[in-house]
Amino acid sequence: MTRVLITGIGAVTPLALTAAETWRRLVAGESGIEPLAGFPTDDLPVRIGGQVRGFDPKNYMDARQARRMGRFAQLAVAASRMALEDADLTVDEENAERIGAVINTGGGGYIETTEETLVLERRGPGRVSPLYVPIMAPNMASCQPSIVFGLRGPVITSVAACASSVHAYTEAYHLLQRGEADAVLCGGTEAGINRLAVAALSNMQALSTRNDDPHAASRPFDRDRDGFVLAEGAVVMVAETEESARSRGARPYCEIAGGAITGDAHHITMPAPRGAGAALAMRRALAYAGVRPEAVAYVCAHGTGTPLNDVAETEAIKSVFGEHAYRLAISSPKSMVGHLLGAAGALSALVCAYAIRDGIVPPTINLENPDPQCDLDYVPLRARSMPVPVAIVNGFGFGGQNAVAVFRRYEPS
Repeated sequence: MTRVLITGIGAVTPLALTAAETWRRLVAGESGIEPLAGFPTDDLPVRIGGQVRGFDPKNYMDARQARRMGRFAQLAVAASRMALEDADLTVDEENAERIGAVINTGGGGYIETTEETLVLERRGPGRVSPLYVPIMAPNMASCQPSIVFGLRGPVITSVAACASSVHAYTEAYHLLQRGEADAVLCGGTEAGINRLAVAALSNMQALSTRNDDPHAASRPFDRDRDGFVLAEGAVVMVAETEESARSRGARPYCEIAGGAITGDAHHITMPAPRGAGAALAMRRALAYAGVRPEAVAYVCAHGTGTPLNDVAETEAIKSVFGEHAYRLAISSPKSMVGHLLGAAGALSALVCAYAIRDGIVPPTINLENPDPQCDLDYVPLRARSMPVPVAIVNGFGFGGQNAVAVFRRYEPS
């Protein structure tokens, strides 16, 4: 059977403009949640978020390319470039047809859609950008990196709400298993922070309203949690076959062992009772990966900080792992970066890859008053040094979409 390895990681996040610095700050328990900038917030009930700051697309692509991309695609290109560099993988005429891209998003060009709608209403149809449709199209999350780097292998973007980028790893895994590519850029990207999104999610009562204390706003599994914090960013990895990686002398972070996706068939926003759909995804992912539940050391939780999600995820973990659930280390990076929506699972995959490599698990910060219904070990407040032979990534989204990926330490064949 073909084995699939992670050999490169690139990231632009609310914590940093590189994967390594993002990881350093996650381990240090630092928060990237700040007051929102770039648009008026005085009349909004929520005025905080996890924004990528200091990002200049011209550092990663030429100015003409940047003008033809939505922000979400710019972030994807930047993370892709860094992933390729980290993997020391050069795309050329000999290998371009064997390299693909599976970079998913929750919605694509939210910002560009809002902006061009305002142009239409205020300035008339003649002033709407002729490039609006290809700029905002969600598939540009993968297509723009394909164009910029010359990738001619399979190019796919799937939209699965907040499960999107976990799904990307299962899709990349299958492409490589089937022999359709030797390497795949995979992950997620999202750039959906604007007045419309903040207003809508605020009216849904999905967001934390701790405007006066941004760093303490995201509180997964805490009794006093009051919603998630909206965030943006991109994380892209190079996944490649063991044969390809060994032929290049690449140094793997870890191995993708498998994954699974399921549906709740329950509600457009609420998780299924007792996290039934999430539990099914975890069970299937472990079975497909050939991993026993008791072999798992770490769960990078979806852990949004919403009242229903955290309890449902806790119940799902107990259902799958039984007594071993109480021996698992579980943490939520959303406590530090907020919820990257379609890129959230890719950020969690970054955490798992580094945790396996470095033997350390980042904390769930702000977990000061544990919810009695959330009674597992969520690595509160401080990182923990521990061996991580196997880790799983959970990603759950609106509409009842569940995706789980299994990562394990790479032992050469």
